[in-house]
Amino acid sequence: MRPVVVVHGGAGQWRVDERRRQEVKKTLADAISEGLLAAERGSALDAVVAAVEHMERSGVFNAGYGSVYAIDGRVYLDAGVMDGRTKRAGAVAAVEDVKSAVRLARYVLENTDHVIISGEGAKLLAAKAGLLDSAHRFYTEEKNQRFQELLQEAMQGRWHYKKVVRLFGDTVGAVAVDRDGNLAAATSTGGVWLKWPGRIGDSPIPGAGFWAENGVAAFSATGIGEVIIMSMLSLRARDEFLKTGEITKALGNAVAYATEAYGPDTVGIIGVDHRGNPAYAYNTAAMARGWGKQGEIYVDL
Repeated sequence: MRPVVVVHGGAGQWRVDERRRQEVKKTLADAISEGLLAAERGSALDAVVAAVEHMERSGVFNAGYGSVYAIDGRVYLDAGVMDGRTKRAGAVAAVEDVKSAVRLARYVLENTDHVIISGEGAKLLAAKAGLLDSAHRFYTEEKNQRFQELLQEAMQGRWHYKKVVRLFGDTVGAVAVDRDGNLAAATSTGGVWLKWPGRIGDSPIPGAGFWAENGVAAFSATGIGEVIIMSMLSLRARDEFLKTGEITKALGNAVAYATEAYGPDTVGIIGVDHRGNPAYAYNTAAMARGWGKQGEIYVDL
C-alpha cells in the first residue's frame, strides 16, 4: 500500500483574497508533502504529527503560532493524536508557550499512562520534553488589533464566536495510512476568539476531534468544538463507516447528524479508510483541505 495523507485547515466561510487563498493552499500542500515524507521513513503516526506540526509552525491557521486569543488576551493550545495500531491516544489542553502542541500530545501518548494533560501540568511536561518556546512568537500586531476589535464588538453585544468561526475557519488536522496499513489521526487548535481561559474544545478529545483505528479508518474534525463534542463527530463517523463500508458516505452521515442536531455552519471532518480512500464533508461554506499520495497532491479551499 502507498501511504496516503489527508489534511484540513478548518471549516468556515473562508472569505479571503486570492493571495491569502494561495498561501493557505500552499501550506496545505507542503503539510501533505511533509506527512508523506514522514510516512515513507516511518509510520502513519509520524506522518500526521509532521503534517500538523508544519501547519502549526506556519502561522497561517488557528493552531500553533497562528492561534487566536482568549478573553484574557493569552493563547491556549489544544491538540490530540491517536495511533490506530495500539488504539491509544495522547492529548494536551489549555497549554501555553509550547513549540508544537501536537508533538507534546504525542509525548503524552508515548511517555505517560494518561490520555489528556492540561494547563500547568502540560506546560511542566513540555519543559521536560524540551518543547517550551518564547511566548512572544504567539502574539502579533495583526492579532492584537483583531483582539481589540472583537472586544469592542463584545462590549456592544454584537459578537459571538460562531460568527468568527464561520468567517475565519479554525483548527488543523491530519489523518494517514502507511505502507503497512496502520492508521493515525491528529488535530490541533488555538480554540476560538475570546474563549474563557480554561475552555477546552474538541481537538484533544478522542472520539470528538479525532479517532484512528486499524482495519477501520482515521478521522479529524473541525468547526465549533462544543458541537463536535456533543455529537462525538469522529466516533460517529467511525460507527457510520462500520455500517456503510464507504468513507465518503460515513462522513456525510456524521455531518448530517450534527447539522440536524445543532444547525448548519458548525462542523467539518476529514477521513481516510484502511484501504487508503480519502474523504471529507462539511456543512460550512468552505473547508481548507487536501490529500496526497506518492506523486499526487490535491488541495482546495
